[in-house]
Amino acid sequence: MENGHNRALVIGAGFGGLSLGIRLQSLGFDTTIVEKLDAPGGRAYVKKTKGFVFDMGPTVITVPHFIEELFELKRGKHNLNNPDFPSCERLLAKTATRSETSRYVTIVPIAPFYRIYFDDKTHFDYDGDRNNTLAQIKEIAPEDLKGYELFHEAAEAIFKRGFLELGYTFFEDTKTMLKVLPDLLKLDAVRNLFSFTSKYFSNEKLRQVFSFETLLIGGNPFSVPAIYAMIHFVEKTWGVHYVMGGTGKLVNGMVKKFEELGGCIRFNTEVASIKVDKRDSIFSKPRVTGLKLKNGENLFAEIIVSNADYANTYMKLIERKHRRWNNNWKIQRMSYSMSLVVIYFGFKATQPLDLRHHNIILGPRYRELLSDIFKTKILAQDFSQYLHIPTITDPSLAPENHHAAYTLIPVPNNQSNIDWDNEGPKLTDTVLLFLDEEGYIPDLMANLVHSEFITPDYFENTLNSYIGNSFGVEPKLTQSAFFRPHNRSEDIENLYLVGANAQPGAGTPSVMMSAKMTARAIAKDFAGDVNSWVEEKSLNVY
Repeated sequence: MENGHNRALVIGAGFGGLSLGIRLQSLGFDTTIVEKLDAPGGRAYVKKTKGFVFDMGPTVITVPHFIEELFELKRGKHNLNNPDFPSCERLLAKTATRSETSRYVTIVPIAPFYRIYFDDKTHFDYDGDRNNTLAQIKEIAPEDLKGYELFHEAAEAIFKRGFLELGYTFFEDTKTMLKVLPDLLKLDAVRNLFSFTSKYFSNEKLRQVFSFETLLIGGNPFSVPAIYAMIHFVEKTWGVHYVMGGTGKLVNGMVKKFEELGGCIRFNTEVASIKVDKRDSIFSKPRVTGLKLKNGENLFAEIIVSNADYANTYMKLIERKHRRWNNNWKIQRMSYSMSLVVIYFGFKATQPLDLRHHNIILGPRYRELLSDIFKTKILAQDFSQYLHIPTITDPSLAPENHHAAYTLIPVPNNQSNIDWDNEGPKLTDTVLLFLDEEGYIPDLMANLVHSEFITPDYFENTLNSYIGNSFGVEPKLTQSAFFRPHNRSEDIENLYLVGANAQPGAGTPSVMMSAKMTARAIAKDFAGDVNSWVEEKSLNVY
């Protein structure tokens, strides 16, 4: 097929779908994104009410260069035979926001990255300042100062190999996986993250500080591989950032860029099924032909990409007879991430807050609570939470002299059979009262202007996420790299995945990486001879 005339349909206008749509347009495809909701974002949907603006999902921006690269892409600048992917050295050398990005969004650094509160009300300001980090460690557990230095060295080594060199590796076969396994074993990157962290820190608070971050991508520190220690160094290298106006501004900027490149988005457009041609023989694969929509309309394309939930994509949108590898038995026996109760609330700013933009408030139990959430799947009496107050940085998200906030509480997914119609309101009241009575937001209940919440039922019924999971396939060792759903379908020709469920995994930067990996797979499949740009050197960018 001639470049520029290949039609692509992308299911879902979340970060993965938008990032891939931009890339496909820059490669010369004609791309349409279909979105069930009435606005873009997916999990990053924006809720506006009573003058408050609430980002419903992702709020942490950790690798702004990924955003900057998307906004630099041009229609016709790239083609299938010669995509322009900058080298690792070029990216590491960049420190300032590119001029193109400023046309769409304003990105600012946040410091500290997170304030982490322990159950005894002491806190740790987690940032990239080495001296500040050492000073806080010395105050909490001076015996762990040497351990931090060793942890830092180990995390840096994992970062260099796991992120800079392997970050864009598509583990499509066992050969690719076996090739890198010795290095991962040498780096001790396959044991669980909490065990890895415990090698370097004897103090329980510090073990929590340097292992909690995987919870922000749906991973249990007691089961995710230690390769996720790279997150510490990713943040230390590029910082934590915020998009002025909220994450929704970034989503809107990506929509604008996609449409400028000639892409089309259709909202209020839910997919009923992925249309597939039958096999020519038992030795051939079926091939996608388009989408059937819930309204009965048929759309036709040579390429289908799903940014939707992995399990629902295969089990609900594709007939069983077309699926040999991604069969129901395999999908149902996989582990899926935890879910969330997220409370969105606005309140009067009657006094200064002793909080930061990003706050982690840990409960009295760490290991035990995570076991309740991930393993036994019960709703515990205690809880931990991520409290996000963007109006500390950006007052425009609330009426004058008010704050907009959300607090996110990890809970079991819907395999728990919890009645969220009953438990959701009770947990919401408990958490808001806790923030008031424990002094995190004094007089919150008296100054509360608005509150609402979502539960795992929202993820399952509104976002079509299997069993209400919030982050996709759980990123444990046996579901990472080759063992994670593949970005190119094994079952059906010209069907691809992108987003949190696909490789490399969940989290905004990983989803953007996923989009580049999937774009490369599509370019390779539709370009013929592309050996000049698929060599390992050019694949291992950033």
